[in-house]
Amino acid sequence: MSKYQAAYPITTMCRVLGVSTSGYYAWAGRQALKRAKQDAVLLDGIRKCHAASHGTYGAPRIHADLVALGYTVNRKRVARLMREAGLKGVTRRRFVTTTMRNGARPAPDLVDRNFTADKPNKLWVADITYLPTWAGFLYLAVVIDVYSRRVVGWSFAATLHTKVVLDALDMALQRRRPDEVIHHSDQGSQGGFKWSSQR
Repeated sequence: MSKYQAAYPITTMCRVLGVSTSGYYAWAGRQALKRAKQDAVLLDGIRKCHAASHGTYGAPRIHADLVALGYTVNRKRVARLMREAGLKGVTRRRFVTTTMRNGARPAPDLVDRNFTADKPNKLWVADITYLPTWAGFLYLAVVIDVYSRRVVGWSFAATLHTKVVLDALDMALQRRRPDEVIHHSDQGSQGGFKWSSQR
């Protein structure tokens, strides 16, 4: 009857269906109380899932977690309860710059945009990028042999610092042991520590 109460008076529907008005309101009150208790239990689960995600999960992921925990609930209800409780998902994606800020060139450009090599270990190019993860950004530095186009050195780190670049270069040097090599890093948007060097 509550579904049609906007179109028909409750008293009329009760009379047609042979139900007492007081009986209907008593039943409706019990249903509202039952729903409120269910909402309280759900909200407790939502708060726990939200806290476990360090406040990052929105309604879709909270809903998935609740279903995995055995709750029977639809996503709209989770979204409503989160909205009423002031719980929101937070995206951890943010703009990250990996370029040098002062614009200075720390080493001469020995490549002059000619990215070709006639033998292995003559020219290596390097770059650094970041990978967004739920735990934060993970930084990846790589060294590639231009001749073979193979990655010859790499390094991961949770923070962007000089060591992650040097670790990738050290790995390449230990694996390839070149007599002489040009190591070039472009000065584009993902450049990290931009430098060219000759060994």
